[in-house]
Amino acid sequence: MRALISVSDKTGIVAFAKELTALGVEIISTGGTFNALQNERVPVIGISDVTGFPECLDGRVKTLHPAIHAGVLNIRDNEEHQKQMQELGLSNIDLVVVNLYPFKETILKKGVTLAEAIENIDIGGPTMLRSAAKNNHDVTVVVDPADYSVVLEELKANHKVSTETNFYLATKVFEHTANYDTMIANYLREQRGGYSLPNTFTMTFEKVQDMRYGENPHQGAAFYKEVGKTKGTLADVVQLNGKELSYNNINDANGALELLREFNEPAVVAVKHANPCGVGVGVNVLEAYQKAYKADPVSIFGGIIVTNQVVDKATAEEMSKIFFEIVIAPDYEEEALEIFKLKKNLRVLKLENISYFDPHAVTMKKVDGGLIVQQKDLELLVEDELKVVTDRTPSEQEMDDLHFAWKLVKHVKSNGIALAKEGMSVGMGGGQTNRIWATTQAIDHGNEFLGAEGVKGSVLASDAFFPFDDCVKAAAAAGITAIIQPGGSIRDEDSIKACNEAGIAMIFTGMRHFKH
Repeated sequence: MRALISVSDKTGIVAFAKELTALGVEIISTGGTFNALQNERVPVIGISDVTGFPECLDGRVKTLHPAIHAGVLNIRDNEEHQKQMQELGLSNIDLVVVNLYPFKETILKKGVTLAEAIENIDIGGPTMLRSAAKNNHDVTVVVDPADYSVVLEELKANHKVSTETNFYLATKVFEHTANYDTMIANYLREQRGGYSLPNTFTMTFEKVQDMRYGENPHQGAAFYKEVGKTKGTLADVVQLNGKELSYNNINDANGALELLREFNEPAVVAVKHANPCGVGVGVNVLEAYQKAYKADPVSIFGGIIVTNQVVDKATAEEMSKIFFEIVIAPDYEEEALEIFKLKKNLRVLKLENISYFDPHAVTMKKVDGGLIVQQKDLELLVEDELKVVTDRTPSEQEMDDLHFAWKLVKHVKSNGIALAKEGMSVGMGGGQTNRIWATTQAIDHGNEFLGAEGVKGSVLASDAFFPFDDCVKAAAAAGITAIIQPGGSIRDEDSIKACNEAGIAMIFTGMRHFKH
């Protein structure tokens, strides 16, 4: 039995090779792997002794030779193949142990050049792996050091590796090479500024963890991270306390972080079941949290809290008065962290780059038979395109509130309505099949939690235009003073007229923010 070993990651390779030698396996090797094995006195044959041709071009060419690939690819029970092997004087290679140049590690290094990245694109390695995996009925192929023990156990027990294990190992190879090639393609596309949606859309992800279950206990689930795209994302968090994250935790927290990134000032966002339920901004994190809590003290219970500020002791004390699933912040004062640790199940996450977003990000949704992909909704509005369409122009305070409400409604499920006042959300209505239901929902929720004043004096944002004037009339009855919406309905004049009659100021943005 002959093995070809050529690895960049040399973890465990010497011990593995020694065990193979003890089992009577003859080892062929290349370059650095040859030296590593020889230095440890493992009997090894150089690749050039097999090919009869020296390694050349700085090692770029060494295994790309018929003596190697015929040894791997010949079918053992094919008489014609075996006749040709004898005529050519070639020998079988029964075990291929290869892992690839560290392309991922290279491109993740700070300051890496394009030339360095390209030099770390492996050519011979994937070719050998794919050859061996294709011929897995006759050849064992190992790409993952974790599988060394699997191969040794079967060789010791049965003097061969089973067909089932060979098929499993071959599958891992094609998963690995697909991942490797996708990283290369995506990196090169980014280097040339190719951020448009390509004709073929391929992405690669690496598992972060298996989950206990998905949205429901009968659904399996796992969390995967996008290679090289984790900055500012949940794949980059450091967990400081609490149970492991669940599928729903990650989905909800991601939505909270997307809304949080709309704010530069101290902000707190509370999310429940992927919908924002309380949002506040203030001079500090405590004031922002108090506003977010006041907005909806019922829904915030059991929710997720995210902030773009360091959490201090006073804020931690306030937060600890009720139950949360998760708190996420760029950092925590030591005293704040000690307060949170008194709640053993509270998931406390530290995300240093919490305000970062990838300007070239896309969103994806799997549908039966395909995938729909779009550029991420990173715009908010264009100031120069804002248009006051009513007799009354919003006051300075109303303009501030309208901007705030517009940030909120961008992240409320359509049909979406957001009410806001003085840096605080005062009512949310989302996920409704018509806009008047979303409006009345937002008004009713605000009136329920905000005492006698309720939503009076607040402003309203709508993610899309009003097809009728019913939402304006409901807003006027509730004491709402200003509205921001995209405009563009054939019945815009009806809504404008209703605003003028009620003394409500209204702005058109010319930009909608559907969120499905």
